[in-house]
Amino acid sequence: MVINLSQQYSLLSDWMSELRNEEVQPDRMRFRRNLERIGEVAAYEISKHLSFVDKEVQTPLGIANCKVLKEQPVLATILRAGLPLHQGLLNFFDRADNAFISAYRKHNRDGSFEISLDYISCPELENRIIILSDPMLATGSSLVKTIQFLREEGHPSGMHIVTAIACTVGIEYVKRNEPNCTIWCGAIDDELTAKGYIVPGLGDAGDLAFGTKVQM
Repeated sequence: MVINLSQQYSLLSDWMSELRNEEVQPDRMRFRRNLERIGEVAAYEISKHLSFVDKEVQTPLGIANCKVLKEQPVLATILRAGLPLHQGLLNFFDRADNAFISAYRKHNRDGSFEISLDYISCPELENRIIILSDPMLATGSSLVKTIQFLREEGHPSGMHIVTAIACTVGIEYVKRNEPNCTIWCGAIDDELTAKGYIVPGLGDAGDLAFGTKVQM
């Protein structure tokens, strides 16, 4: 299942506009905060699909019957670009466990690239709900390899993917390889360049959030 959070207008559409706007992008704090706010909206929407239990709560005047989250999810993100989006999810799922994965494109001289996975830190994943955040879903190859990397640590009961911008090519690739994932997108673009960049997209989310990295 794929959910486009921009399909109907909301304030999220304004934040997406600022993320894309090259005149606003130099304000790194605002760029990070907009990603964070998209993560918060996604967390709220995802929570509607999670299991809950009934709980009696003592108030100063009596007993209230409430619904509360049955089990905390595991929030996972891909370093470094995913950190602001992850923080937005964590602001709402504030008691969740967390996982961090290092995944990046290792470019070859001929212009091709491979996905390198060097590091993972995660809690117990067996039969847990995972919410994996990455601001850009381009080709989908790094995301699928990350999911496979996580599955080596345990067998989650469900997987949600949160991204600011996804490309239709990447969405289809993820759906073919991980058909049981639910993908939550801030927006969906149709074009992907030969080098694997989304158009119109927004540029390099990691560089815009934290500064330009040295090309190795």
